[in-house]
Amino acid sequence: MNQHDDHPHVPGPSLWPVGFAIGVVVLMIGLIVSWWIAGLGAIVALVFAFLWIRDLTAGTPLTETPEVPPERPTGANIPASAGAAAMAPTSLTDERFPRSKFLEASTLGLGAVIGGVITIPALGFMVGPPFLKQGQKERALGPLSDFPEGKYVVATYTAAPAQGEVSRRTAYVRYNGPLEGQPSFSIISNHCAHLGCPVQPNGPLDPQNRKKNGDVVLVPTISIAGFGCPCHGGQYDTEGNRTAGPPVRALDRYSYSIRDGNLFIGTPFSVSHVEGTGKNAKIHKWTFAYPGEHVDGLESWLYPIQPPH
Repeated sequence: MNQHDDHPHVPGPSLWPVGFAIGVVVLMIGLIVSWWIAGLGAIVALVFAFLWIRDLTAGTPLTETPEVPPERPTGANIPASAGAAAMAPTSLTDERFPRSKFLEASTLGLGAVIGGVITIPALGFMVGPPFLKQGQKERALGPLSDFPEGKYVVATYTAAPAQGEVSRRTAYVRYNGPLEGQPSFSIISNHCAHLGCPVQPNGPLDPQNRKKNGDVVLVPTISIAGFGCPCHGGQYDTEGNRTAGPPVRALDRYSYSIRDGNLFIGTPFSVSHVEGTGKNAKIHKWTFAYPGEHVDGLESWLYPIQPPH
């Protein structure tokens, strides 16, 4: 009589779960770094998930089980009707899709759907904001005549007027005079390069000559000796170079453009240091980085990837 194994076949070792895990990791990294990397991770995860589920539902072992010959009874003579030659096959064909596998796959699939419905919205709220491109658009600060040559003007404005006061920003604007036939400006951010606290001009302001252009407020300075952070003692010179305290680099700056006689402030960029002053200054520009991050030197290797701003 044939001996049949009543135990279901257990799938052998597989690399599909490893590939699926790698795809999920790449997807998570891509959500922070780039949509292209996130898409690649999603594709890899889906492909390996399909291959993994296919193996689970196939019910076929990865390796062939050697066939064990039936045991023959020993002792007395075996009747011809009970002999191997006269025995009719009594084994049943194994089900290709046993009920246990179907239930297992259905449970896993339903759990994945429920987990996705719960997890995806939460992940969207957590990782979505960096992809909203929160960097400001160009904003008009006023006519060129509002910026006296050689003096800083404290410009306060709303980066996104539709959002109201929550988007109010401050920048220090100095007209450096003409350079190659075009007006030259230095526009310095008020965010400290240490932890982002607001730096202040080291000198008196001239509120009597305050000007207002819509939601833009311009207050000229009388004279300043640089900028200082009241929170942690960071100090900068008039070009934004760090001179003392914990900041790791110079103050960030803004790009600018001039149209129809008006000054427009653009997107921010980071600066490692500045050589020279005014319109003759050599600005060492870098991709915009968050406060506390080095942009040059060996320390910058600790920040190889910048998330979208």
